[in-house]
Parts: sequence; C-alpha cells; structure tokens
Amino acid sequence: MAYDVVVIGSGPGGYVCAIKAAQLGMKVAVVEKRATFGGTCLNIGCIPSKALLHASEMLAEAEHSFPALGIETGKPKMNLKKMMEHKDKTVDANVSGVAFLFKKNKIDTFRGVGRVMDTGLVAVTGEDGKIEEVQAEHIVIATGSDVAGIPGVEVDIDEKTIVSSTGGLSLEKVPGHLVVVGGGVIGLELGSVWARLGAKVTVVEYLDAILGGMDSEIAKQFQRMLSKQGFEFRLGSKVTGVKKAKKGASVTFEPVKGGDAETLDADVVLIATGRRPYTEGAGLERDDIRMDRGKVVVDNRYQTSLKRVYAIGDVIAGPMLAHKAEDEGIAVAEIIAGQHGHVNYDAIPSVVYTSPEVASVGRTEDELKKAGVAYKVGKFPFTANGRARAMLHTDGLVKILADAATDRVLGGHILGHGAGEMIHEITVLMEFGGSSEDLGRTTHAHPTMSEAVREAALATFAKPIHM
Repeated sequence: MAYDVVVIGSGPGGYVCAIKAAQLGMKVAVVEKRATFGGTCLNIGCIPSKALLHASEMLAEAEHSFPALGIETGKPKMNLKKMMEHKDKTVDANVSGVAFLFKKNKIDTFRGVGRVMDTGLVAVTGEDGKIEEVQAEHIVIATGSDVAGIPGVEVDIDEKTIVSSTGGLSLEKVPGHLVVVGGGVIGLELGSVWARLGAKVTVVEYLDAILGGMDSEIAKQFQRMLSKQGFEFRLGSKVTGVKKAKKGASVTFEPVKGGDAETLDADVVLIATGRRPYTEGAGLERDDIRMDRGKVVVDNRYQTSLKRVYAIGDVIAGPMLAHKAEDEGIAVAEIIAGQHGHVNYDAIPSVVYTSPEVASVGRTEDELKKAGVAYKVGKFPFTANGRARAMLHTDGLVKILADAATDRVLGGHILGHGAGEMIHEITVLMEFGGSSEDLGRTTHAHPTMSEAVREAALATFAKPIHM
C-alpha cells in the first residue's frame, strides 16, 4: 500500500507529525520499533520522570512544609512500590492515548525498525526478521535520541547498579549513595527524586558549573539551593572510570585542570551525560543523506539531501526537547501539504523540573555579552512576592533581558516554584516581538506568583514598584 507520508518513529515529533498530516487530508503510516507508541519521552523519559518528580515533591512538602502550614499528619511514609505504580499508570495512559489518536485519525502502524531504502521506499524489519516494504510519497525521519555515554570511557550499563536515565526511573530501592555523572537536566532531575526519597547524591560534572548553557547567574543560585537540599558537587571533574564492585560501583575522576584522581564509592551510579541522535538501522549511513557530527542535515524546509525525505526532532540540529520536535512535526506536515510551516527557534522554552524549577527562553546574559549586544536587565525576587510568601515558596527570582535600544525582550529566565508554567508569558511576548514595557504594563492578577514576572519587566524598562 502506498502512503502520502510515512513517519519513522512515534515520539513527540513523529506522532504529532503523523496526526497533523492526517488532519490535513493525507494518508499516513507510522513505523515504530517499540511495543508502545510515544518514544523515549512518553515511555522512559519526560512523562515517567515527571510522575516521580511530583510524587517525591509531595513527600518533601509533607515532611518539611506541612508543619509550618499548621497541617499535622505525623511523619509521612514512603511507599516506593506505589510510587512506581503511579509512574507506570501515567505512562500507560499517555501511550494508550497516542494509540487512540492514531486510530481516530486513520493512521496505519507498522511494528519494527524502519529503514530509508530510497526516495519513496521504507523497509520495515519486524522482530521476526521479516522485512516489509512500504511505499511513501514523503518520508519523515523522527527516530529521536539515545543515551550518549561518557566520551572515551567504557561503561557497562546494567540498569541496576550502573544505570542510564531508563534504569534511574525504575530502581527497586532507594540507594544509600547515588553518584550522578553529569550536571545537566536529566542528572539533576533524577538526582532530585532520589535525594527527596533519602539518598545521598553527589554530582560529578566536567564543566565548572551545572546546567551548561543556562544563564550563569541563575545556574549559580540554583546550585546553592541544591546544596542546601543535600546535593554535593564535584565540578570541573573529568570521569576516567566507572566500575562495578562486589557491592555497588565506583566512579574515578580527576580535575580537568590537572591534579590527583579521586574515587567515590556508590550504591548506584547514574550516567547522565546527555543524549545522542538515534540513527542505527534507519538507513542514514547512505552517501546521499548528508550528516554532520551524527545529526541529519536538513534545509529550511526540513528536507534532507535525499529528495522528499525529511528529518525532525533530536536527529537534527537544535535543542533536544520534546516540544521542539512537536513544533517541527507540525511544520513539516504543513510543508508537505503545501503550506508554510515554520518554527521560531528564538522562542523555545526549556524547563528543569526540580524544586524549585528552572525555566528559560531566548538568550542568556552570557550570550548577549559574548555577542556584544547592548542590553538591559531587570530582576525581581520571589522573597518580595506576597503569594510566594503565603505558599512558603520564596526561593528564586525572575530575570528579563531586553535590547537596550528597542526594549524588545531577548530572553527570560525564572528560578522558582512553578517556573515552567510562568515562562510561557515571556515566550508568547517574544513570539510577537514584544517589549519589556508591553509586559510591564499588562495587568496581572493579585496575588499571584506571576506578578514577579511583571515586576521583572518593570525593572527592565523602568523601576519595580514593590522594591
């Protein structure tokens, strides 16, 4: 059977692309190698991690905040098995939802590994080794990403003692000592889960700061908050070995700038050094599909160097974010349909779902300094926000960056409770080319946490009122 569009991969980019293409009147099929749809995000990434983050945050609230609020429940008890059941139910509901949407939109599915054979032809290899050929006018590669590992270091990830994010979401007991290799989003989120549940957490990071690429002022404040929560950090440290022991494992590292090596013993080691594009078996080693450092090269219409073959999401350049892949999926479906799909890469928010959360959109102050851009900066702390005080969530601040001449907002950064929700009004503002004055003069309901965003905008173009 011939299709207008065949999408290889059913993660956030792939399933959104397929559904949009079907809604635009095209005959669509999806190829998926997993038993369930949704890719890494829904199965072993974004969704299960947020389920555990929420559950562990509620435990921490009950332990530390309830007494101050006048709520007396006694010492709360953790039931790890129940937490994992909650995580699994959340995953099941989401992947079942994708399956329902495929059926509703009359999207055919093929189980197996999809391989681009040529323009208009995809070969699907099932678990039994049988190959089925699927014809398509257009092919979209949305195969996502996989665990990157530690460059130059062989690590035996058994997902029990030495784990990737996959194993880190399914530990059967709370480790006494969890060593996290990598101070990025994944490491800090999963480290937060297990720290709240009782583990000692040590983060070993190659860079001199956590959250590389984040606004440095925000990252430093965030690190101090995590330290107060019990995190220990070994920054500027190069990991040279991760080995299993009779009990647990060990991590050996040395200062990047030179010095003596150090070894930490751990019950569990989490390898969280980032992700790499997943291209195995997809037929991307062809000479007529151009690659650059492991990523598929596409033009401004997401087309690869092979005619009518497109790529989106983690396999192409840009931040490895589910919502970035979703937007690209919509854009490429519209382009195939003859419309004008577009993604504004200057207004893609990113969030670290810890407690407090860290959210960012646009340029950082470090980037503006490096580029020589004249800018204004406005800040407002949550300690001065009435709603934050009432909720016992006064940690953090809002920071807004605007062009010195035009006042157009270039970036926004929030460290605080609910930052992942509050970042969107700055994102919308930037999408429409708005100024800090536009935001500062927009009425915000009182009392809300979001008033801190308005106050930061006022501080950018004028002066904050409540300082």
